[in-house]
Amino acid sequence: MPDWADAFLAGQEDGDIFATRLWYDTLLAHALPRGSVAELALVGEGGALLPLLRGPGGLRALTTPYTLDWRPLLPQADAASAQAAGRSLGGWLRHRAPLRLEAMDPEAPGLRPLRLGLAEAGIAVQAYRHFGNWHEPLAPGGSWDSYVAGRPPALRSTIQRKLRRAAREFRFEAIDAPGAALAQGIAAYEAVRAASWKPPEPFPDFDGALMRAAAEQGALRLGVLRDEAGHPVAAQYWLLSGGRAWLLKLCHVEAARGASPGTALTALMIRGLIERDAARELDFGRGDDAYKQLWVSRRRQRIGLVLAHAWHPAGFVAVARHRIAGWLGRGA
Repeated sequence: MPDWADAFLAGQEDGDIFATRLWYDTLLAHALPRGSVAELALVGEGGALLPLLRGPGGLRALTTPYTLDWRPLLPQADAASAQAAGRSLGGWLRHRAPLRLEAMDPEAPGLRPLRLGLAEAGIAVQAYRHFGNWHEPLAPGGSWDSYVAGRPPALRSTIQRKLRRAAREFRFEAIDAPGAALAQGIAAYEAVRAASWKPPEPFPDFDGALMRAAAEQGALRLGVLRDEAGHPVAAQYWLLSGGRAWLLKLCHVEAARGASPGTALTALMIRGLIERDAARELDFGRGDDAYKQLWVSRRRQRIGLVLAHAWHPAGFVAVARHRIAGWLGRGA
């Protein structure tokens, strides 16, 4: 990101890591889809910065499968500035193809007045359901024991059994700083990932680059579980900012599935986030996977927005589809 973008980016301790230089610099360097270019849209006389991506499918938000949250970057929190930015963006979108935004918190600061400004400029703002996000607010001063007590009974029992077994059979490594241990931890993560059930990464260099960048800023929590022979059997990493902890990736060696190393590692990582880091929220990222509902108890909806002008052919089609979906009850 250019230096002038710092006025729009969140600070490292703001609890908004997907709006920081750490996130965008790593994404731009290691996770741009082939044939796409990043574009920064400055709208409303500097009232908002929209990190965008132009590719074969048109213009959309600068997101990847790794993105858990995206928002317009608004340096001023007042509604008037956000609404003016929406009007400016709407004026630019007139007679142009639709713009797709995604991975958005519908309650993000400034989003409502921004949408109002877009509507004032004649832009149809069409919301859709993008993905579910499971999370858990943690009480200030809460303990690991109180967290476990709030889990479903089956998970409480599983945690106790798997932690006892892990203490006998595995070695836990927690890594959060640059150096040789981090290099070994990243290598272990990549080895576990390759031996897991997961398909190949679309951007294989991204995870390692993000872990190195986050470690430099104190935002990384990387965990590795090794067997008695020293072979890694489970790995996961979190990002921590402003008391919020996001689980970016987790995996385990499929051949070791019977020992549930992934469950044990998740418990060890959350215990550290609570006891050492005093995390105030756990965030399990994208999707409604059943296991997430055991570890965290609350769900919120992330949305997408299609910004369309009916006087453009593609915009006309988008508006028509949205109206039909509304008639059928398929809106966000």
